[in-house]
Amino acid sequence: MSSESNLREKNPSESHAEVIVRMFPSDANPAGNVFGGEILKHIDMVAGIVAQRHSQSNAVTVSMDSVNFLKPVFVGNVLSLNARINYVHNSSMEIEVRAEAEDIVTGIRTVTGTAFVTFVALDKNGKPMHVPKLSLKTDEDRVKFEEGKIRMEKRLKNRQK
Repeated sequence: MSSESNLREKNPSESHAEVIVRMFPSDANPAGNVFGGEILKHIDMVAGIVAQRHSQSNAVTVSMDSVNFLKPVFVGNVLSLNARINYVHNSSMEIEVRAEAEDIVTGIRTVTGTAFVTFVALDKNGKPMHVPKLSLKTDEDRVKFEEGKIRMEKRLKNRQK
């Protein structure tokens, strides 16, 4: 694994990302409900932005879990995806994504989904590399870090089965 020398700690807000995309008929079934896979694609993309901003390297998806589709997203909605980094460990990073759909005619915004996506940072040779530690300045950052650590330990335990 690539060295962790010269890595400065980063605040989660430094890598935060928001992506906004309009949903079209090609994104949905005949009833106008956006495909879950289409939403997952956007979740993976925005989480990848956060992972690459934090690691300043290539980063690849290794798991997507706790994906919850809470409400439908419809054709014509604006899908807003907010992503933040919660936890880092050596080369891996847990990114939390929250999806909201906005009916732009009424202005009503609805939380439609949540997910946790794990990425691993890769060096120029495609090998896992160390990522910067998180600078945890707020209570929210500390809580999300501890919750992320628990989820990561559970993921690793499940992989060993």
